[in-house]
Amino acid sequence: MVHLEKRDKVAILTLDRPEVRNAIERADAELIEAFIDDVENDDSIWVSIITGTGSVFCSGANIKAFANGGGPPRTDRGGFAGIVTRYRHKPLIAAVNGPALAGGCEIALACDLVVASTTASFGLTEVKRSLVAAGGGLHLLPRAVAKNIAMEMALTGDPIDAARAHQAGLANEVVEPADLMNAALSLAERICANAPLAVRESRDVLINGLRLDAEHTMAIAEESMDRIRKTDDFTEGSRAFFEKRPPEWHAR
Repeated sequence: MVHLEKRDKVAILTLDRPEVRNAIERADAELIEAFIDDVENDDSIWVSIITGTGSVFCSGANIKAFANGGGPPRTDRGGFAGIVTRYRHKPLIAAVNGPALAGGCEIALACDLVVASTTASFGLTEVKRSLVAAGGGLHLLPRAVAKNIAMEMALTGDPIDAARAHQAGLANEVVEPADLMNAALSLAERICANAPLAVRESRDVLINGLRLDAEHTMAIAEESMDRIRKTDDFTEGSRAFFEKRPPEWHAR
């Protein structure tokens, strides 16, 4: 089961099947993809958060459900969990409340920012079951941490704890379990204080820049700036600066 809650400008997507360690089935993947569509199309939502209930963030695919004919826990557009390869524009924060293993780690890696509980851990554990992390983890992990750390995680299958994930650059922040959602919401609010269209354009340039050279990245940044100059928020940002007041963004 997956829930979507909207709080002001922030949407919270919660994996809520603690009895199976929040393992993902085909129906979950389809629902997550539908929720992302909802968030992307809702002009009132600027940032979203994904988290889990219970003591585990996500243990990956529900192998038992898949073996019983439930279909692969992925969608055509979104890949594993309907999220790992899903193209989107709005920032997504992972609030990792416990172990994020196998596909669960791939979900966290697909997010733009990670806030981790001290009880969190991250691991591509597939090799321990003679599997390969084919949901995107082997592509995303070496872009999140140094190559040797990514190689250690991929070849040993051993998870790293939250402290090491933070040190390696995988997690932005590590907090006590009771503070997790407040910390994730605080990070979302810091993002929401900025012009939402400029945030989305900046995110897109940064993501695309990971696969482009400097010349092409700067070119798409200029294209983004051209689009922003035509928005009402661009005018508001300049006006608020000269009037020495906080800007009022409208995402248009």
